[in-house]
Amino acid sequence: MSDISKLTELRKLMLDMERSVGLQDLSSAERDIYYAATELSEAHGGVTTTYLLKHMLVADVSRPTFFRALKSLVGKGYLAPSENSGRGQYTVKTPK
Repeated sequence: MSDISKLTELRKLMLDMERSVGLQDLSSAERDIYYAATELSEAHGGVTTTYLLKHMLVADVSRPTFFRALKSLVGKGYLAPSENSGRGQYTVKTPK
């Protein structure tokens, strides 16, 4: 099996998993930010825009796209502003 074939299989598996947890309707920027936020939240109990912007999954997302996608994720209920912290801090919500 070639490397491309292996990547194809991984991509199909990823798409199936994204559908099963309800992430299929997110843009690629929204998904990458949500994945990064989930990883950071599990490690630190919450997430800040500063750490999100530095995450390798978000490194290639432009700042305007990042902030539009972040606002969209909050609007869709995937992220919520932290009630215990100041501006730029979020908690990750489980997709519905």
